[in-house]
Amino acid sequence: MKWFDKLERKYGRYAIQNLMKYIIIVYAVGFVIQIFYPAVYEVYFALDAQAILHGQIWRIFTFILQPPSTSILFIVFVLYFYYMIGTVLERSWGAFKFNVYFFSGVILHVIAAILIYLIFGYNYHMNTYYINLALFMAFAYEQPDMEVLLFFVLPIKIKWLAWFDGALFAITIIGGYAVTFLPYNIWYGLASVGLLATSVYACYVLATAALVSTLNFIVFMLITRKSKTKNQTQRNFNKAMKTAKKAQQNPNRNFNERFYNANSEKTTWENANRPYQPKPMGATKHKCAVCGRTEKDDENLIFRYCSKCQPSLEYCQEHLYTHIHVSKPKPDNVININK
Repeated sequence: MKWFDKLERKYGRYAIQNLMKYIIIVYAVGFVIQIFYPAVYEVYFALDAQAILHGQIWRIFTFILQPPSTSILFIVFVLYFYYMIGTVLERSWGAFKFNVYFFSGVILHVIAAILIYLIFGYNYHMNTYYINLALFMAFAYEQPDMEVLLFFVLPIKIKWLAWFDGALFAITIIGGYAVTFLPYNIWYGLASVGLLATSVYACYVLATAALVSTLNFIVFMLITRKSKTKNQTQRNFNKAMKTAKKAQQNPNRNFNERFYNANSEKTTWENANRPYQPKPMGATKHKCAVCGRTEKDDENLIFRYCSKCQPSLEYCQEHLYTHIHVSKPKPDNVININK
């Protein structure tokens, strides 16, 4: 989105570089606290909406001390996995976008906890599970074909794990709000595996927490995804590639006709092979070697040089990929046309 690009240009210098490295350090500190002083986290650092509304503002940030795993056996692998995910996302998006994505997830966690407290009157202590889930889903969105070893044995692509997690996430939200319409055995079956709660009230709380806290993934992917709209240069390039492919697949056409179709130029073969005669540029800075248009004809025109043509030739966006290459002159000043 253009507004997000403007935001990045204005505030990008404030982004924290290598953010995931610091998050992993925080997780490691939280793991030590959970192992040796488990009650300290709940009393002083957990995401307690009631305590926040009574002035304990530091809980907005300290709740991320909750590590993604409390297993001594797997904590190193889990921390390395999330460090790799965060590093790849930061390199793909840039530090500013990754910072916004992560901290928007933190803010939404706080909002979810406060909404649950105000609406349902339930002081639900949310952990970092959905923050890490949002990181994983974003990573799968960016690198869907990357393979990991499931249970350290089975190779599987990230996208299939993401689809599986997305399905569980959808069951938690949809099933949580529609729990009163579910058959009794299905409800308690889902509750037994942790996807739903054992009471209607708790199902609503769990569904609200899941929905609000992961809105950063849903919204962020929608507003920052790459636009599929193609500019004029891309359309001309695709058109030239299609006509060139059709010409190559049709052996019955003569060379002149194939060359004409491949370049999509409304000109004769004789004119196409006529050596280029440079003209004075006058007061203009740019001029297309094919159509002769300058920046004065249209201020939105984009001009580029072609690496296969003479250094002095430049082309507008409509002829950059569709022109006939004019090669550099040989020592005898004979200009050749690349075929």
